[in-house]
Amino acid sequence: MTRCFLSLALLLALFACSIPSEQPVAKKAAEPAARPADETRRFPMQDRVKVEIIEDHLLGNELLPPGNLAEYASGGKTYHLFLGEAKSGEAAALVMFDYKKTFTDSKLLPHMGGYYGMDGGQPVYIFVKGKWLAGIVGLEEAEADPLAREFAARLD
Repeated sequence: MTRCFLSLALLLALFACSIPSEQPVAKKAAEPAARPADETRRFPMQDRVKVEIIEDHLLGNELLPPGNLAEYASGGKTYHLFLGEAKSGEAAALVMFDYKKTFTDSKLLPHMGGYYGMDGGQPVYIFVKGKWLAGIVGLEEAEADPLAREFAARLD
């Protein structure tokens, strides 16, 4: 009798596990993306006007990640430095490569591991250092190159 009772209990337990629940399963709400960190310390101070945290896409370009955008003014010129963090160096390089495809007159910068070209009528100098995707918008290559080297030195 005990053996029959245990067999019946086991059978009921297995059957109960296989019956789909009629209760709706609560769906987990999508978590909002993390706000990019404030990386102001990584931007050169000279001629800096302000640094903004961009929560959507840097430069309004959907290929670029969220990040920080710094505005500079010097000698009557205004230009920007940007910095976005990728999951890895490889991910940052892939983003850079996809973005440079949108440039007109793109030029490889082997000494920086980056590219220079025109995006929407503005000159853009872009490079990767580790997991960082960084760049300068609004300066000619000759002006942007020394600034890019200084900027790269601030990235770990």
